[in-house]
Amino acid sequence: MEILKKLKILADSAKYDVSCSSSGSKRTNQPGGLGNSASSGICHTWTADGRCISLLKILQSNNCVYNCSYCVNRVSNDLPRATLTPDELCELTINFYRRNYIEGLFLSTAIYSSPDHTMEMLLQTVKKLREEHNFHGYIHLKAIPGADNLLIEAAGKYVDRMSVNIELPSERGLRLLAPQKKREAIIKPMTFLTSNIAARKAERRKSRKAPSFVPAGQTTQLIVGATPDPDLQILKLSENMYKRFGLKRVYYSAYVPVSHHPHLPDISSPPLLREHRIYQADWLLRFYGFQADELLNEKNPNFTEDYDPKTDWALRNLDYFPVEINRADYEKLLRVPGIGVKSARKILTARRMHSLDFDDLKRIGITMKRAQYFITCKGKYSGQTAMEEHLLRPRLTLSPPKTAGPEQPSLFSFSSDVIAPEDAFSSVTGEI
Repeated sequence: MEILKKLKILADSAKYDVSCSSSGSKRTNQPGGLGNSASSGICHTWTADGRCISLLKILQSNNCVYNCSYCVNRVSNDLPRATLTPDELCELTINFYRRNYIEGLFLSTAIYSSPDHTMEMLLQTVKKLREEHNFHGYIHLKAIPGADNLLIEAAGKYVDRMSVNIELPSERGLRLLAPQKKREAIIKPMTFLTSNIAARKAERRKSRKAPSFVPAGQTTQLIVGATPDPDLQILKLSENMYKRFGLKRVYYSAYVPVSHHPHLPDISSPPLLREHRIYQADWLLRFYGFQADELLNEKNPNFTEDYDPKTDWALRNLDYFPVEINRADYEKLLRVPGIGVKSARKILTARRMHSLDFDDLKRIGITMKRAQYFITCKGKYSGQTAMEEHLLRPRLTLSPPKTAGPEQPSLFSFSSDVIAPEDAFSSVTGEI
């Protein structure tokens, strides 16, 4: 099989792995133009210093020995199969890099033959890139559950980031949809990576010449909507993993209906808005000081479509408000809908010079459409209605139209069929 045909098959198979952020761009080059964003498997992610970089996102193989009901690459599915050798993958990566298509590689794979054999092939690929081709670009590699820790440790010396995908948020879900996978086998490499990353960081504090090990940390992915697990369970699992494994990110993937199975939901399109709400809540966990149990509870285990999680929390906790902008500390400001991390810091800086009013807040960039109902400036309230839940809810409803199809939304352009315009801004900036 020609390498370009393999590239097309394996890049298409990799699109369901969301452990990095895809631009969704389909723009091709025109005669006389520069650049091409439509090459197979090109996606985008961000470095620690905030730069957006392009990656070749591809599977080494889509020949899988597992038969996970939710996965398009399951062994029982009839689809074109391909496997790239380490040399072929290196050739693709280097050629794409020389053409300035990419700055790095996101390499995942199906489990072919055995976990150890699969991990060994991934190791050979990244080792060749680093040692034989002298490639110093960003590499994100999938760690294979069930593979020997020695193979994972060896691969970790060559890559910037590794991910171990949990995929389903409960053991019951694994038993029903992926019986060949065991939760213990997934947790084991995550624990191993955590301890080794911490040990190498301690060594590098003593000597800058100490070798690095997965310096950009580890991530994981959870599928949303393939099982009946509520948002509360997903969020509590994420919260626990952030604390236990020090993850850099938990990525959420709305279940794409690629097959029919009695244990899979009968839906025509992915629950993209639900995925979006969980991403917003994840941001609140990581940067806003919220706990999962604050955002959801047994009585309300799922996020509503009409409000972002922070606004919904505020409406259920009106006794916390109003917050006086000129006196509230940083933590209190972060709890106000419409005020994000950057905005809260700007408020703290600006009010050192003089007391702020509502016009000042608009100039700072506060989303007054939401914030006005939860704040006072110099003791004045401008919410235009009493602070009562039944009066505020109609004014703050986002109510986006229902999804029109299964296409996943792009990171850089938001369809009004999926996310309301007032809500889409937070997907990029995190300002909730």
